[in-house]
Amino acid sequence: MAGSEEFEPESERVTRQLRDDILDGVRKPGSKLVERELAAQIGVSRVPVRDALRVLVAEGLVTPRPRTWAVVREFTPTDIADLNEVREALEVMTFRLAAQRGDRVGLGRLRSNLDEELAAARSGDAVRARRAAADFHETVTSMAANELLSELEGTLRSRMRWLLGRHDDLLAMALEHEALYAAVADRDVALVEELVVEHLENSRRAIADKRR
Repeated sequence: MAGSEEFEPESERVTRQLRDDILDGVRKPGSKLVERELAAQIGVSRVPVRDALRVLVAEGLVTPRPRTWAVVREFTPTDIADLNEVREALEVMTFRLAAQRGDRVGLGRLRSNLDEELAAARSGDAVRARRAAADFHETVTSMAANELLSELEGTLRSRMRWLLGRHDDLLAMALEHEALYAAVADRDVALVEELVVEHLENSRRAIADKRR
């Protein structure tokens, strides 16, 4: 029975692998994704690769091309500005609701995400730190206990993870998350809102600096 619970359809496995490669920077923006080549690299038929590319196009990480190939999306300054605007609108509300509605289970999961991020940032493990930072934000969304908000977050998740991956000062981001965690745990809504605005501004500045 354990084996059946752990079974992952091939198309989902390929999707996850390609998504991680893109978000972790293994596959760079503009690089080609050719069905035949990917199938050979991963060791599967072309069908799950085709399915995976469709999913990643829908998630906004891949740009389709004619026939049987695509490219890793190159986010333009306008794309990034759009993402930042949507993120700002959603995150203030998300963290506020999490502070009001979060329970002990959610806080425990959030603390676990934070500890993972802090440890990874201090050890210089950028991939692990960025994944934990994204997990931190997704846990806050679940703590907000708003189904529509969770649905929107699911639609934007991959693009928001990509955006978080633009940060180079991993420890600074982790320490900002630590302050946010403390404010959420204290149910200090006013401080949470203040810290989120500051966090978003620092994030926007860091991403802009990286593009120069």
